[in-house]
Amino acid sequence: MDLVALLIQIVVGTIIIAPILWLAGRALVGKEKAKFTDAIWIALLGIVIGAVVGALIGGLIAAVIMFVIWLALIKHFFDCGWIMALAIAIIAVIIFVVIVAVLAFIGIGVLALI
Repeated sequence: MDLVALLIQIVVGTIIIAPILWLAGRALVGKEKAKFTDAIWIALLGIVIGAVVGALIGGLIAAVIMFVIWLALIKHFFDCGWIMALAIAIIAVIIFVVIVAVLAFIGIGVLALI
């Protein structure tokens, strides 16, 4: 695991993921529970834990473990249940896809950065 690549992945991933998680969380659980700093922690911890799990285990098992960990992070930081955490994750993915589609439509290629 290259430390510089991990650091770049953490910074870029957090910048991209945190605002989207915050918007989805705010829409579903409200502004009292979905703080922007919580979204930053979710993104930061999710990326770091994902890199470690991916390096140690890899494959489909690591993907399933990381899915559960992301849901657990959302559940913990946004103070909601498992179903609401899943809904927040789904809405966050939808928001991300819409943003990427709009940026692609206007000619800005974001997928090359990820």
